[in-house]
Amino acid sequence: MKQTELFAERKIADAVAADHIVLYALADFQLRGKTLAGRELPLDRLRGALRRAAEVFGVAELSDDDAVSTIQLLGGRVQRVPPYVAKHPFRITIPTAVAERAKQFFQDYNADKGG
Repeated sequence: MKQTELFAERKIADAVAADHIVLYALADFQLRGKTLAGRELPLDRLRGALRRAAEVFGVAELSDDDAVSTIQLLGGRVQRVPPYVAKHPFRITIPTAVAERAKQFFQDYNADKGG
């Protein structure tokens, strides 16, 4: 019989879609009073929100490449910068529509969770 681990993280594939993690993280970032929409940000600024979102969903934190590809799929713009510029060498811009979608996802997720 396989022993389950107390703090075992679920794999993203069988736990939750990456876009849910990113949408939750984008909303978390905004709800902390930070401006997201239409502004170029280094990926470093979002790492904390991505970590918190992964914790909420009980999954492993997304890698930079997974986060960036998901942001692009959602409609965000991503620019790679040389690795000597930053530890996480990406700059992202999130359109207003995606930022609003993230806030709506966050509200819906928390409403479903509470009810």
